[in-house]
This record gives sequence, structure tokens and C-alpha cells, in this order.
Amino acid sequence: MKNIVLALLLSLVAVVPAVADDWALDGYDVVSYLRGGQPVPGRSDIATMWKGRQWHFATEENRARFEADPRAYMPGFGGLCPVSLSMGRAQEGDPRHFVIIGKRLYLLRSQLAEQQIMAAPRDVLMRAKRTWIKLRQ
Repeated sequence: MKNIVLALLLSLVAVVPAVADDWALDGYDVVSYLRGGQPVPGRSDIATMWKGRQWHFATEENRARFEADPRAYMPGFGGLCPVSLSMGRAQEGDPRHFVIIGKRLYLLRSQLAEQQIMAAPRDVLMRAKRTWIKLRQ
């Protein structure tokens, strides 16, 4: 009996990370960045599927805004860190580190990356765009 319970628990543990990986922005409300200027955790009961990921929202209103125009809220460079891209590397951004430049959300890998992009935003974004184009070819 103990072996069956242990096997069941282990199988559940193996499933949990796969579900969490399908959450966009680690469950943060993408609309909150652009509307409120800060990440707000989304609620699991206010969510929608888009592009194979589950997007969570803090409010029904934010979900409706997203569903009306999801591309308006998408992080630039597909969520990759523009500072890393500007150095020729594709590295995921961390939803807790971000900047908004020209009404576009960019996720960054760290607080240091935040400082780097704010020191020269145009230069970083131009170099990041060149790498982004190469990656998409």
C-alpha cells in the first residue's frame, strides 16, 4: 500500500512543473504591467488560453482587455531579455524584472539588466533587435 501511495505522489510531483511551465509570466497579470506599472499576481480563476499558454489576470477587466488585443500586451522579443539579446544571447526574462519603453513591456533577466537598459535604452533595443531577427530566421 505504501508503495502505491508513494508512486501516486511521485507521479503528481512530476505533473506539477509541467502545468506551471504553461503559465505565461509565471502567473503574473500581463495587463497590470502596462496599466498599473507593476507586476500583480494573477488569479487562477481568472485566466485565458492564448498561444498554448495560460494567462492569469488580477481582474475580469484585465482579462477582457487582453482578450480584445493580446498582442498589445505581449512582452517585446517574446519575453527574452533585451540586454542578453543585445549581447548575442537568448535568455528568458524574469517577470519580476521589467521596463516599459514606448508602451512596450520588456522582461529582463535581473536588476543589473534593468540598470543596463535604462542607461542606454535605444542602443540596447537596436542591438537586441538585430539578434532577435537572426534568431527568427
